[in-house]
Amino acid sequence: MRRVRLPLALALLLATGCGLTSGSPMVDDVRPGSIGAGEPLKGAHLTVTSKEFTEQLILGAIMGIAFQAAGAQVLDRTGIQGSIGAREAVRSGAADGMYEYTGTAWITYLGNSHPVPDPQKQWQAVHDADLRNGLTWLPPSRLDNTYALAMNQANFKKYGTRTLSEVAALAKSDPGAVTLCVEGEFANRADGLPGLEKAYGMNVPAKNVTQMDTGIIYTQVQKGSCTYGEVFTTDGRIRSMNLVVMADDKKFFPNYNAAPVINTNSLKKWPAIATVLDPVTAKLDNTVAQSLNAKVDVDGEDPHQVALDWMKEQGFVK
Repeated sequence: MRRVRLPLALALLLATGCGLTSGSPMVDDVRPGSIGAGEPLKGAHLTVTSKEFTEQLILGAIMGIAFQAAGAQVLDRTGIQGSIGAREAVRSGAADGMYEYTGTAWITYLGNSHPVPDPQKQWQAVHDADLRNGLTWLPPSRLDNTYALAMNQANFKKYGTRTLSEVAALAKSDPGAVTLCVEGEFANRADGLPGLEKAYGMNVPAKNVTQMDTGIIYTQVQKGSCTYGEVFTTDGRIRSMNLVVMADDKKFFPNYNAAPVINTNSLKKWPAIATVLDPVTAKLDNTVAQSLNAKVDVDGEDPHQVALDWMKEQGFVK
């Protein structure tokens, strides 16, 4: 959600050139349910996009399915690598919309150093700033895909920590108890471990910090190879592995609430986009995201089918 893996020039090339020349029509057999009555998007040809990781693929499919139920013909161009390429596609008009994260926009795209602690105010700040970029942010979800530290059940029973303040206290009273598994990026960025230690007065010796790839972190935490691991709060493996997430009681980590970002010109042409998406977005929270993500990452299901099943289960579409 936060990673930007592509150089800007390459990302722009992908967004405006070969990266968005492909795509396939969404052909889901859906009708209006609780959304899309009267097919207010009939006659619209809309393109949805997303980044390449599981949650984004699901959210991109959810947006496209909602548009189809409202009568639009939809082109699926989800799965763009990195963050900048997908955003630029919407900004340039090569795509009409995507789900994006408020913290990513505020810090990565808009260049701010400090997040806004209140999630609604963070969304409002991003909304207001991005209007000049030709992007309109629709109301946000409660889905907040941010960083966290988590531990397995055995270590939770042993140490009993529930908050990051308690982890900091444990690191002080029993320095050897706090071992961390983290990504290299998290270990070095200001909204990662260095900032976390500063905010909580936590001092974890370098020998107690092991850097590894994201997927390995979850399995190492589950096995207890490290007491705490860096996780993303909507990852389905948190529930499937029964991990305990530490509460960020000092609100250090930025808010990364998912919200639809629509090309402003597209929204002016098809204002019903907002009324179609608002009820869907309102249903998205961390519990929903963890469940849907787990169906893909743990059970091996197809992201688009997971999105379609959920839209039907919720009664949004028939």
